[in-house]
Amino acid sequence: MTSLRDRLVTAAVELTLAHGWSQVTMARLAAEVGVSRQTVYNEVGGKEALAEAMILAELDRFLGVVSDAFDAHPDDLVAAIEAAARGVLDQAQGNDLLKAVVSATHGADTELLPLLTTHAESLLAAAKLVVAERVAPYDLGLDDVRLEAAIDMVVRVVLSHVMQPSATPEATAADLAWIAARVLRG
Repeated sequence: MTSLRDRLVTAAVELTLAHGWSQVTMARLAAEVGVSRQTVYNEVGGKEALAEAMILAELDRFLGVVSDAFDAHPDDLVAAIEAAARGVLDQAQGNDLLKAVVSATHGADTELLPLLTTHAESLLAAAKLVVAERVAPYDLGLDDVRLEAAIDMVVRVVLSHVMQPSATPEATAADLAWIAARVLRG
């Protein structure tokens, strides 16, 4: 069963996509879900907290793709990285909320910019933490500083391609796997 918070976040995403973030109000969200405005505030807080909940829900979906890719390749880190990158990039291509947020950086609904900028560091840290946890079981022979640098670079490159793709997800993931193989295998 879906929680009220999840229903509110889903409805907020739908309203954002249909009408723009500037048109999302707590009253409108309450009407959409069939609860009082006070219930919305009690469940998710104000509009900034709602934006954060939307972003964290999206991040969870993307990180689920990463975890699935590592689960599918428990003995081959490069294959896991390639699958994770491809999965994330594939999901990004069809993600309407992400497109709406990215379009805000190009002059569209500028009220969406905080969704991207305010939480960028915490999103990056969360992504790096998940990748570090998934990489830990692999025997790489790298010291912690080098491993942290490699994870940081992989996550930043993938996020860069999420925001501004330069090739297909397959090609980008293959390129990233090639680089990762060189770094991780010497």
